[in-house]
Amino acid sequence: MSTIKQLLILCVLAGLAYGGYEGYRSYLAPPEEAERSRPDRPVTIEIAEAETRRVAETVEAVGTTRAMRSIEIVPESDGRIVDLNITPGAKVSKGDILVKLDETIERADLAEARARLTEQQLSLERIERLISTSAVSQASLEEATARLAEAEAALERARQRLTDRTIAAPFDGVVGLSEVDTGARIEAGDMIARLDDLTEVELEFSLPETLFGRVRTGLAIVANSPAFPDKEFEGRIEAVDSRIDPIARAFRTRAVIPNPEGLLPAGMFMSLTLTLSETDALTVPEEAIVFRAAATYVFRIDGEEARRVSVTTGARRDGRVAVLSGLSAGDVVAIRGISRLRDGVAVVIRDDGDESAATQEGDS
Repeated sequence: MSTIKQLLILCVLAGLAYGGYEGYRSYLAPPEEAERSRPDRPVTIEIAEAETRRVAETVEAVGTTRAMRSIEIVPESDGRIVDLNITPGAKVSKGDILVKLDETIERADLAEARARLTEQQLSLERIERLISTSAVSQASLEEATARLAEAEAALERARQRLTDRTIAAPFDGVVGLSEVDTGARIEAGDMIARLDDLTEVELEFSLPETLFGRVRTGLAIVANSPAFPDKEFEGRIEAVDSRIDPIARAFRTRAVIPNPEGLLPAGMFMSLTLTLSETDALTVPEEAIVFRAAATYVFRIDGEEARRVSVTTGARRDGRVAVLSGLSAGDVVAIRGISRLRDGVAVVIRDDGDESAATQEGDS
């Protein structure tokens, strides 16, 4: 083998050895050894200040909307539809006529019942006049009185049967798709359409049993749906189930969301965030927190030096982390260039417009 080839092989082996050492020092070596092996030249960093902010402890869940009131529009009797005033998606008011069935026979029955009532009234009046002359017995009077009561009951039944031929909206709401057409014959109990009260919607969802003691009525939620990607819907917990599902280990919860514009229908899938509590806490950007093995720490900047400080973290929200211990309000921490920092190393704070420093930083 020639001398040149031997030199090339030695160079390659030396490069591999150096690369392996650098990889071990950067990724596998204990933090103390890695810190000792790094040079003491200043490290360019970016910083942020620890600030006291309102931090909310939240829980995420998914649920399905329900109308506050919902009924199936069904007839009380058989018959043929002669008038159908249902437009899918239209708003109706309480008392609006939605469906009319053919009422020819029912009107005739009502007229007959009225005639019989009149006949019984006249008969009773004659008997009352004759009873004073002893021309009729007391039993005849009692029988006439009973027949009048029967005629009155028959008239009331005839009126109710006629009323049942017309279906009116029992409350303000929105009607859905109709299942029948004008002229169709339907039977009592057949569904014609559905009426929903959507001025507010209920959002029903499940939460793990570990939260059962913390969820209560009145807690705020924020819900959103892919159907309205740029809109948030705010509501509050209205009811919490008293039972926990022994299989799912979860309990049902219902929230009420105002829906004045009628955007939310019944049956829509929504994701939501439930706020369990809100407190003022010291926070830093998430980028400042370093998790390594069992240690959690930040690099606090004291003058021109970085100091490694162990911290205890709490809730996270909007890119910031609550720091429960280890820092004070106003402390400055590093958020960029952290991978090159060690305790006591000199630092240079990069200006926002310093692009060359950003290249030098090499955070990744």
